[in-house]
Amino acid sequence: MKIEIGESLLLSWLRHVKGCQLVQTNWKASVNSWDLMNEGEIERLMNQSNEFFNVNYDYEIYKGNASFTQLIQQAEIDVIGVAYANNEQHLYAIDVAFHEAGLNYGTKEETIMRIVKKTLRAAMCIYGYFGYSSADIIFASPKINNNVMAPLSLCLNQVEHLLRDQGLNYNVRLLANDEFGESILQPVLAVTSFVADTSELFMRSLQMYNLFANKKQNTIKTAASARESKTVQEMEKIEVTNISGLTEMKIGALVRSTLIKMFQNNEISPEEVALMQTSEYSKKTFDIQYPLLIKSSLSSDKKVLRYWAGTVEIYGDKYFICSEWYEVPQNNDRPYFMKWLQLRKEQQ
Repeated sequence: MKIEIGESLLLSWLRHVKGCQLVQTNWKASVNSWDLMNEGEIERLMNQSNEFFNVNYDYEIYKGNASFTQLIQQAEIDVIGVAYANNEQHLYAIDVAFHEAGLNYGTKEETIMRIVKKTLRAAMCIYGYFGYSSADIIFASPKINNNVMAPLSLCLNQVEHLLRDQGLNYNVRLLANDEFGESILQPVLAVTSFVADTSELFMRSLQMYNLFANKKQNTIKTAASARESKTVQEMEKIEVTNISGLTEMKIGALVRSTLIKMFQNNEISPEEVALMQTSEYSKKTFDIQYPLLIKSSLSSDKKVLRYWAGTVEIYGDKYFICSEWYEVPQNNDRPYFMKWLQLRKEQQ
């Protein structure tokens, strides 16, 4: 089965950034085996959305589809994922397109109609086969030209309103251009260093590239003259460059990926490393209940309960990092960590 690079990237994003335990690419409904629920509501959604876009934009978004059942039979969602937490489930349905010259399915109108149709059809599949009345439906593209971006964004906002009118609490998101980089690419880059799954082709390709990349310049003597030399810029390592998109990440993945990078680059002073080994500083700064760091030598290098497996080396010593981070209304550690991270950024 062919997997596009965009689908592989979004698979990693759902697994490691959004915390989905179940992820599938190229999802299709098994229409001959599964019962379709909520048929009346789905048919009404198709009719009302068709009328809305026909009257307001002269769009025929379901052209060639005689019924909602035929429409759903043709559905394929690029990446679908479900995250389970606190006895609740949240579903993500994503379609992704990577066109180097900018998103293009023909004319501007044809391009917009196609994305609108994909989004509404994904909503019908979610409600019809999963029965979920809340979910995230995302269209992602690294490059959408301005003449398409503005009207497409408006149309997808109107799709969300149509869904809400049907009692479906679906978040319809358009992640494109800079937001694609900040919300999708940057968080995936942040977790690349501690993910080892050979099935994730995008991340494995990055890991292979970074294995050979560095930021140093080498002076290489040319064959023309022993005295003549030229400076060659070697490959630069691909890694996260800003924190603005890290809000997409679950708190655990955010903390682990960010701290590992900072420790490896000696961005945290020995004095603060010492403070991070105390309960008082860790509670006051990060609102966590245990010391942020604990030396691996204290447990004979064996994994410690409430700390992530695998150590990080800091100034010659190995440490475990605390894994007890929460992001619920009654115990939300994210604001503390983000405040600490922002203060460090301002001090640089």
